[in-house]
Amino acid sequence: MLYIVPTPIGNLEDMTMRAIRILKEVTLIMAEDTRTSRRLLDHYGITTHMRAFHAHNEHAVTERIVDELSSGVTMALISDAGTPGISDPGFLLARACQRRGVRVECLPGPTAFVPALVSSGLPCDTFHFEGFLPHKKGRQTRLKYLAELPHTFVLYESPHRLMKCLEELSTFCGPERQACVARELSKKHEEVKTASLTELKAHFGAKDVKGEIVMVVAGKEKG
Repeated sequence: MLYIVPTPIGNLEDMTMRAIRILKEVTLIMAEDTRTSRRLLDHYGITTHMRAFHAHNEHAVTERIVDELSSGVTMALISDAGTPGISDPGFLLARACQRRGVRVECLPGPTAFVPALVSSGLPCDTFHFEGFLPHKKGRQTRLKYLAELPHTFVLYESPHRLMKCLEELSTFCGPERQACVARELSKKHEEVKTASLTELKAHFGAKDVKGEIVMVVAGKEKG
């Protein structure tokens, strides 16, 4: 059995009782960064052994992990924050388990784009999740595609690239397109700001932006 366990994106109180129990019961926890995860596990008195599983080693170790799971070992996969597989390692392992007949169970729990999308006030009955844009090659192609979507789309961005992204979105979507920037979600200094791209540039250009960013952008209007 492989459990995919979401972990808090900021506020430790967002850890579910089931997630805590599973992390205590499994034989091994695979963590994106064992140092980061140690703080979470120590907070809840979880002493289960950890092993690193991240973007730099997942291709090399996935088959070995599936072999262990097939032999009867029960493991949990966690990322630094949120749900593994959503812009974090996890997809390759889940696919390999499915192909080998190893049961995969994903617990419900925190993921950054859902509270950002819902609290933005932008339509969320239909939406496109893009995650992180390419830094260089293919970036403009993706922006052109996203700008033409008729429904809301969601991006992840780092604080030091926020202004560049807002400028690019203004170019491709138009400066008056409505959008939302959500940062520090679930933390003390949480901020969710919905306005035109022009207004967002002015607002965030005048401050020192910290924390991971979720950007929600309205779809292109018809006509």
